[in-house]
Amino acid sequence: MPVFHTPKPKTTSTVNKALETLRTALETLSERQLAATDFEQFEREMHALFVHAERDVLAQELMCLDVDLPYLLIGGVKHHRVLRSAGRYTSAAGTIRVLRTLYRSRGNKAIVPLELRAGMIDGHWTPLAARQGAWTVAHLTPKEGEALFQQMGNMQPSKSSLDRLPKVLSEHWEARREVFDETLRTQEIVPSEAVTLTVSLDGVMVPMKDGARQAKRMDSRTQGKRSRGPAGYKEAGCGSLSFHDAEGKRLSTIRLARMPESKKATLKSQLTAEIEAVLTQRPALRLVKVADGAKDNWTYLSEALPDGTELVDYFHAAQHLKAAYDAAYGEHTSQADAQFQKYRLILRDEQDGVEKVIRSLLHLHNKHPRRKSLKTELAYFRGHRARMRYAAAKAENLPIGSGVIEAACKTLASQRLKRSGMRWRHPGGQAILTFRAWVQSERFDRAWSLLSDTFRKTVTLPENVVPLPRQNAA
Repeated sequence: MPVFHTPKPKTTSTVNKALETLRTALETLSERQLAATDFEQFEREMHALFVHAERDVLAQELMCLDVDLPYLLIGGVKHHRVLRSAGRYTSAAGTIRVLRTLYRSRGNKAIVPLELRAGMIDGHWTPLAARQGAWTVAHLTPKEGEALFQQMGNMQPSKSSLDRLPKVLSEHWEARREVFDETLRTQEIVPSEAVTLTVSLDGVMVPMKDGARQAKRMDSRTQGKRSRGPAGYKEAGCGSLSFHDAEGKRLSTIRLARMPESKKATLKSQLTAEIEAVLTQRPALRLVKVADGAKDNWTYLSEALPDGTELVDYFHAAQHLKAAYDAAYGEHTSQADAQFQKYRLILRDEQDGVEKVIRSLLHLHNKHPRRKSLKTELAYFRGHRARMRYAAAKAENLPIGSGVIEAACKTLASQRLKRSGMRWRHPGGQAILTFRAWVQSERFDRAWSLLSDTFRKTVTLPENVVPLPRQNAA
């Protein structure tokens, strides 16, 4: 049987050569700087020299991952060599060019073992470059990301590459999401000072490319109706779990977000699993549920989750209270404002505050029985009276507002997905929401480790191949 050898480049000698070239170039640059006045230009040129040396070393290391043999095994399938050609890869230091070998199994497209062993993403991103690109587009648009990288002077990915990257990454994550989410949950450490776990659920309207915007507008015109509301928008879901200490101070927060789907099904299942994992770790934590008055939110919070203290967000309740007094006395009138200011404090600070509010609104409703909005607000407070015991909650240092989930809706979704001219399809929007949720939950590093591992594959050499050891310079 023939024995094939896969030669290994002399990496150490290449590194030494790159360092020697760098040293010579830096000496020349420093000599020129003695007479120069533009220190910024000196910084720029010096940085470029270091980056160039870094690319040389990275290219050499990538070459060590190449396999040049008549055939090899990938996933137990024999792949035959078809050709060798130069490949271009985006590293954190910029574009590098490497001679690599392509293989193909019958009926399948060619693959590159070098890329599989290195964990290249989307065929040309090195893992670190992809990580930096993903973090950037989680915060900036691809166009802004392109400009940022140009200013940094390292890699310079195009706007189109930055636009495609999160979708590729998200596709890999979503295919294994349930397993990955479970891993992240098992790694989560509940703060030792925590005594309360607060869960919240809400939604935010986001602009969709497939939101049938024009069709909805046309349908309204056909029926002779005025177009109202954000046609082409759908509701994305946001959820949060916050840990508070005995004084009510928020210690940390886990944030989740999903693109629009019926009944927020995926988001709810994620929240449920997160809560179960936390309470398994710390069963003595007190569970507090805070949300606005939306029926679907409370159906989930009350029926799907373990028992806990339920509170309608005080600030939403105050908005309903203002609407009630505006309906009774007239919007922007001094009497309406005076009554609102009085009863919002009663609602918040007195033990039977909600009962006093209900009696006040009932009196006004009897006085103005035809004012439907007043009747609606009275029903709101009656329906949620058990969730409006704010004075008792405050006495126990429990949160009475849903500021955390409101912030999640704003910072997770609105600030990135609702910029001027933006419209989203589900995969692209979900990628951004997932990455931003990782960042805001301090899970980005752990999540990235799980995700990047999915791009690395084992390449098995035939049994009759004896790779030569890497040769170092003398």
